[in-house]
Amino acid sequence: QVKPQFESKENKTYDTFKAIVYRTQVVAGINYFIKVQVCNENYVHLRVFESLPHENQGPSLVSFQTGKTRDDPLTYF
Repeated sequence: QVKPQFESKENKTYDTFKAIVYRTQVVAGINYFIKVQVCNENYVHLRVFESLPHENQGPSLVSFQTGKTRDDPLTYF
């Protein structure tokens, strides 16, 4: 659901956009930290916020880090 938001901020389109692993952090909603494969050897880390259900808002891309590898640890950013 956040692929269009990411592509808009990067001003690029990606044929591959596959979540590899994720972590969560409970706040006033949930922060998802997601490692995404965007091509053979390139990965990005996304921080996505999903508000509480009663707020009726979809997930939103808060932050991202590019230039990651498959072996880079997925940590808070």
